[in-house]
This record gives sequence, structure tokens and C-alpha cells, in this order.
Amino acid sequence: MPNPYSRLLLSCLLCGLCWGSSVYAEQPLVVRFAPEKDYGPFIYADQHGAIRGLSAEMLNALLPYAGLEIQYLPAQPLASILQQVQQQQADLVSSLRPTPERGRYLGFTSPYVAVPAVLVTPASHSDANLQALAGQIVAVGQGYAVEDYVRRLYPQVIWHSVENDQQALQLLNERKVSGVVADLASVLFIQRQFSQTAWHIGGSIGFQYELAFAYRKDRPEIGERLNHALRQLPNTEREAILQRWLTAHDLSAPTPLQERLLLLGVMLLAAAGLIITILLLRPRHAQL
Repeated sequence: MPNPYSRLLLSCLLCGLCWGSSVYAEQPLVVRFAPEKDYGPFIYADQHGAIRGLSAEMLNALLPYAGLEIQYLPAQPLASILQQVQQQQADLVSSLRPTPERGRYLGFTSPYVAVPAVLVTPASHSDANLQALAGQIVAVGQGYAVEDYVRRLYPQVIWHSVENDQQALQLLNERKVSGVVADLASVLFIQRQFSQTAWHIGGSIGFQYELAFAYRKDRPEIGERLNHALRQLPNTEREAILQRWLTAHDLSAPTPLQERLLLLGVMLLAAAGLIITILLLRPRHAQL
């Protein structure tokens, strides 16, 4: 027989969730959203100026749960967007990883996707790593979260800041830089766009992009509503969005990162099997 207190608690939780959703729907917040123009597949402006990408689709899916009325600002590079937010000319940004510097003026929701940062080099230099590129020029996105990371950990590399990953990879094609640091999803997205095969995409450099929505710190209600919406969004809908933009085909070419992940998966499966075996072999009196 169900515990009446459990049923009461469940009813209270459901009522609370419904109340929150209804209040948000009745009292929509007007929010100025500053989309990045060149960060595919997460957020970008297509050839017709329409805002597309995983983060744009995720935001649209969250709106019914968050009660936000979005006003789209013109798409710009990330560095310009961050200046807009600091000058209180924009309220919401997508596809950002929290950093201490950004945390001075931005709040962040829970992350909705995570991808590793990788080193891209010419195909003829498939064994290169950041230590081996000491004294050589490597491109990285200006203002991107990974920029501070690589500058601190690899000061011997000559870092060249660029506006976006596409510009960085173009410099690689022109052999003006020896490598590029960017997130894996963006590299694969650009590689497909331009049918580029002359790159070697290495394994993770130890930096993970856990991307979230960011909002002005003096407007915490935006974050509260978006976090509420992220909790309410059905997992099936979330997974469908991720798969539309980050398919298994994108990761079909084996990289050192994937090989390590596969090894880790095998180790975890082996450990799980060992634990199950131990539990099955325990004497019955030990389980009572």
C-alpha cells in the first residue's frame, strides 16, 4: 500500500512545478539575446542571416518552460558580445563556459552540452602536440574560455588570437600557423562545410567545454527560469536536439581521445562485472 506521506510529498512537488511553470507563462520576462555569429554548430548566422545551431534550438525548446520573451540582437563575434553584456546592452548569451573572469559580470545555468578542446595540425604533422610546438605559432579564439587555459599551461607556444575558429583553420590551411586549438564539434562542423581533409585532429588537450547559457549577473531571475526549464525539458527532446547537431558520424574518425574513451569504457565495464560477480558470490547470510 503506498505511503500516504509519499503521495502527499509527490503531490506537493508536482503542484510546485506546475505553479512555477504557470507563473512564468503569465509573467514573461523580456530578454535581449546576443547570438554569436560564427560558432557553429552551437550558434551561428547562416547565409540568410537566420540564427541557427544547437544552442539556438535548445533555447527555443526551453522558452515554453521558462516564460521568456526573446529579443534577438544582431549576431556578432564573442568578444563584442561580452562587451555588450558588460555595458548592459545585452542580457543573455549562449554556448559559454564559466570562467573566473566572466563570473565577475555573468551568471551561468547548468551546462547543456560538453565537448573537448583539441589540437588541429596539418595532416603531415599527425604526431604534433602542444609541447612539441614550443616557439611556433598556434591560433586560438580570442576571448574563448580555452585561450586563458592554453596561455597559462603552454607559455612557450606563440599564441595568436583570432576572431573565430573558421579564421584560425583558414590560417592553418595557408600554413601561417602550425596548429589550432578549438573544440572538437566546431572543428568537425567547419571540416564538413569546406570538405577539408588536410587536417589531423588530435586528442583532447585536457580542457572540456561545458557549455551553458550565461546571463547578466544583476538579472538572476533569467538564470532561475532557464534552470527551471532545463529541469523540465524532457530528456527525449534534449537528446533529439543534441543528435541533430552532434551525430555519431561526426566522431567516426578515430582520434586518440576516442581511443582513450573506448579504453575507459572497457575498464568501467570490467569493473562493473567484477562488482556484480562479488555481489553474486557473497554468502546469503551476508545479504540479510
